[in-house]
Amino acid sequence: MTERENEEVSLEARLGRLEAILARMESEDVELDEALQLFEEGVGHVREAERVLAETELRVEELLSSGETRPLEGDEG
Repeated sequence: MTERENEEVSLEARLGRLEAILARMESEDVELDEALQLFEEGVGHVREAERVLAETELRVEELLSSGETRPLEGDEG
């Protein structure tokens, strides 16, 4: 996954993919190489999800402290 594609994936999509990765890794027929590749992909999704959640938490804290709002990144209109 490229960095640009990585940024465009929603948090919900990441969580869904993590569930699929976990299910595949828990299956009995997964090869070691595939398991490692899935693990690496999963770590990337977790790190990006943590980043998104931290940014969201910061934004909520800003809103609660200042009462000001600003548009979400990617929002149009």
